[in-house]
Amino acid sequence: MAHILPEGWQTLTATGAIQREIETLALLAEGLSDAYTVYHGVHWTRLNQGHALVGEIDFAIVNAAGNLLLIEQKSGFLSETAAGLAKQYNRQEKRVPAQMARSVEALRARLHQYCTAGKPGLDSLLYCPDYQVKQPGTAGIDPSRIVDAGKRQHLVHIIRSLLPEDAPAAPLAAEVHRFLRNELRLVADVSTMTGQARTLYTRLSGGLTEWARRIESAPFRLRVIGTAGSGKTQLALTVLHDAVAAGRRPLYVCYNRPLADHIALIAPDGATVATYHQLCDRILRSTGQVPDFTQPGAFIALENFMGGFQPNADWLFDELIIDEGQDFKPAWRDHLLRLLHADGRAWWLEDPLQNLYARPSVELPGWVTLRTQTNYRTPRDILGYLQRLVGSQHAIEAGSPLDGSDVEILTYTGHADLMDKTKTAITRGLGAGFKKDALAVLTYRGREHSSFSPLDRLGPHAIKAFTGQYDLLGSPVYSDGELFIDSVHRYKGQSAACVIFTEIDFETLDDAALRKLFVGMTRATMKLVLVVSERAAGALLARLASET
Repeated sequence: MAHILPEGWQTLTATGAIQREIETLALLAEGLSDAYTVYHGVHWTRLNQGHALVGEIDFAIVNAAGNLLLIEQKSGFLSETAAGLAKQYNRQEKRVPAQMARSVEALRARLHQYCTAGKPGLDSLLYCPDYQVKQPGTAGIDPSRIVDAGKRQHLVHIIRSLLPEDAPAAPLAAEVHRFLRNELRLVADVSTMTGQARTLYTRLSGGLTEWARRIESAPFRLRVIGTAGSGKTQLALTVLHDAVAAGRRPLYVCYNRPLADHIALIAPDGATVATYHQLCDRILRSTGQVPDFTQPGAFIALENFMGGFQPNADWLFDELIIDEGQDFKPAWRDHLLRLLHADGRAWWLEDPLQNLYARPSVELPGWVTLRTQTNYRTPRDILGYLQRLVGSQHAIEAGSPLDGSDVEILTYTGHADLMDKTKTAITRGLGAGFKKDALAVLTYRGREHSSFSPLDRLGPHAIKAFTGQYDLLGSPVYSDGELFIDSVHRYKGQSAACVIFTEIDFETLDDAALRKLFVGMTRATMKLVLVVSERAAGALLARLASET
């Protein structure tokens, strides 16, 4: 199966030309081997380019040698004019050959300027799955580079003939892949559909990853205060890639173990990734000491050890990224900065609304501060509902193009009703067309106190949940099952297309409850169902009424 970037396209719905391109992606994914990587722009917002990948090019296919085949797809009816094939757009007819030529040549010029390991081969073709060209000789495009409705069953074979599958791997390919990621402005988004780490790519239009990296200061100390879905963790991953590519040694540290586990799976080779306490543990063991976690105060002992640790060369880094900074203590800041070379660069990423542990804000005197309140992940109507809850003192801007999701609320009265309503919510998610691997059930209560923790099934669904154990490689072990369940605390930094946020119960909608609601609700990228106790539902309704 071919590698498709960005991933996640299978869970999205569309109509018209975009749906036809998603169908093409499915054909390419199944028909091409893993010797190919397919880059596409379907369903990812590009405010200045529509949905096309680059200009008029919808797909770029790369083989192991780093050679490219560019595909422009024209769905629907085409006109055959004296000047060649044409397509109608908003009452204006545009020539397809001219569109393709401009895009291909512009991309060729930038690509050849970018690549230093050689000049990649570059070919292109037109794919029009709904229209059969009657006069190929006058289409304005080489007939051998047109795959129309009469040839669409041969698309994969034609791709293989133009872009050989068995081409030997070459260093040039790495440069081509980097170029396309930059061209698409693709950044890794730590998102999950089933609790497994996946690399989802998304364009944050004009966003954080683009302009935060352009800031200059000496020494480089940047504090990013950004709302959920603004791209903080995506920025962290891009900084890791930048550092490794520049021959610098980066360290990424966060508070949440599941987030660290996910980052570790998709971070570049050469990057060190850990939670704060994982890092303390590794450093302590490097000195020949072994912590005893069976003893009370073991974690405090680790922190005390770090307070007196003087790092040697093995524990000095050129780039330090601290994610989830709202969960850190001031002493941890000092311990981590001690691991940075004198000319090293430091990034501090945080969101006060995701401070689930009620810790005071860490002071960072002299640091440059960057604030962003645009959420690119959460659908607009879900974000609007959440905005009414948190109030105007926490203004959040909607950056997602998705709308019409609504927030479904189911209320429960007791344990049995909680289980029934959660099963109903799951059924509604599945009925809306979401597969089980696109759905996550999040509990408002922690894993230790949740009513769902002892379960291995929920109705007809086998549960996939963290067992509390880790394998020999340090990866979390999950129970066998298809329905993913976890606590909202552990799910920070991750997301799912459909989120069932259950076991929500509180007497007063105070700041702690609001922060927990904020974290859980902003995990949803398309659909959200809340399963709420009657008393919590009453508090929510009272808050909404006061904001009306």
